[in-house]
Formats: sequence, C-alpha cells, structure tokens
Amino acid sequence: MNPKSTVRAATFAAASLVVAGALLAGCGEPTATPMDDEYAGNSGETAESQAQESNGSSDSDSDSSDADGSDSSSEEKQDTGVYADGTYSVNGQYGPIGEDTIDVHVTITDGAIDNVEIVGHPFTTISQNHQDAFAEAINGVVDGKPLKDLEVDTVAGASWTTDAFNEALKVVRQEASVSQ
Repeated sequence: MNPKSTVRAATFAAASLVVAGALLAGCGEPTATPMDDEYAGNSGETAESQAQESNGSSDSDSDSSDADGSDSSSEEKQDTGVYADGTYSVNGQYGPIGEDTIDVHVTITDGAIDNVEIVGHPFTTISQNHQDAFAEAINGVVDGKPLKDLEVDTVAGASWTTDAFNEALKVVRQEASVSQ
C-alpha cells in the first residue's frame, strides 16, 4: 500500500467517526413515561407512542382532564415533595437509539421507597446482563430512602439502566405528588 492510500484511508476513517458521532450526539437520552397498568411492557412501541397512549387514555378512576377540559399529562404535574402511598409503574427507555426499556414498579410508603421491581426488556445479551444485575442490586440501594430528590449513582455497573431508573423516579415523584 502506498503512503497516499494509507493517508486517504485514515482520513476517511476519521471522517466517518466524526459523522457517526454527530448523528448519535442527540441520541441515547433516557426517557420515562407512566404506564397504564402493572402488566404494561415494551411492545416495540416508541417512547412517543407510549407517552401518547399513556396520556391520551382515560378511565373512570382517573382524572385525565383539567376543569377547562384540557388534557393534563405527567409533564404538567408538579413534584410537591409530598407523596401518596402506593405502587407507581413507569417505563424507562434508553440506549444509543432507545432500543432498551425497563419497567420500573416503585412502592412508596410514608414518602419513602418500600420496594422496587424492575422488569427488563433488553435488546442484546449485554443489555440483559446489565438489567439483571441492576434489578438484583437496586433494592439494596434505595429501600427505605426518601423519594424526595432521590437519585442514584451507577448501580451494578449498569450506567444506562441507572440513568433510565433516575428518569423513572422523576416521573414517579410527579405521579405520586399530592397537594399540600
């Protein structure tokens, strides 16, 4: 191989990395949406369609519209710092292209986390290993801790799963908030 070919190949490789990095720069931000019921999971929907379905559906037990008739979504709910006891279910989506999801079921008692159940929906075996390790370790990290302002550092080496869990906690705080 001549020196010009080597320089061209190296230049092409570097340019390819720059383009790939630019394309993926906005990807991979974890998101979380409330789940309609404890049996909901990843059915291959996008985060947008899950959020739309979750916010657009209503049943007789939920107050899904304000007094003026407009829809209220979890994004509009405010974290009051006072939380109703109960189990709250949230779907967290993450990964470079949002391919992995976890269902996060958080039980709150007296403003503190009583139990967490994680149901993983991995895209790869590596993701499954991270999700399984996270699910096994998370209760030891959060049980008994106050929900208010709780954010965990990387648990069991699963940084993306942890990020999605932290996003889910934000949604749980909004969903569980009661007026003071």
